[in-house]
Amino acid sequence: MELILTIALFAFSSGITPGPNNIMLMSSGVNFGVKRSLPHLIGICIGFPTMVLGIGLGLSAIFQTYPVLHSIIKYVGICYLLYLAWLIASSSAKMNGKNTAKPLSFLQAAAFQWVNPKAWIMGIGAIATFTTMAQPLTPQVITIALVFFFVALPSAFVWLGFGVALKRLLKNQRQQKIFNVTMALLLVLSILPMIAP
Repeated sequence: MELILTIALFAFSSGITPGPNNIMLMSSGVNFGVKRSLPHLIGICIGFPTMVLGIGLGLSAIFQTYPVLHSIIKYVGICYLLYLAWLIASSSAKMNGKNTAKPLSFLQAAAFQWVNPKAWIMGIGAIATFTTMAQPLTPQVITIALVFFFVALPSAFVWLGFGVALKRLLKNQRQQKIFNVTMALLLVLSILPMIAP
């Protein structure tokens, strides 16, 4: 039980801090509200623990054998994050009237975890820190993934809630545009530490 609490603390501290997922969730809350952003939120909450399972049950061995694959995923992820930042900055969601922009779908958000550099760091860090070779690996990895799932839900709702609350403060389309550009810049800043080798 003590190990689960330790994993939960790690999951909460790494999941509640700003990063690509949280910045995009907050932006989605501002631009689309809770209901339209739920598939995005659930995609993150299921996609990341699935990635943790993949890392813990074999991908890390593949990356040790073929380190270039990890580098490829890292740089594809960075390019995709820059593309998402551009989409957020150029979003012209109407505050009143028809909205033609769309939030990320469940599958897009779940798949995004596989190219999200922060998610890789968190997943590899959790597997390296909270598993031991003295016990069977599979139950340990499943435990870590489950803890991340249960901690991710409230963390993600906090960021989505921030976005919805901010929408009430944004009184016109110009303020919303400034917010979108600011969030795009924060998204870009969140990946800068991951660009270094």
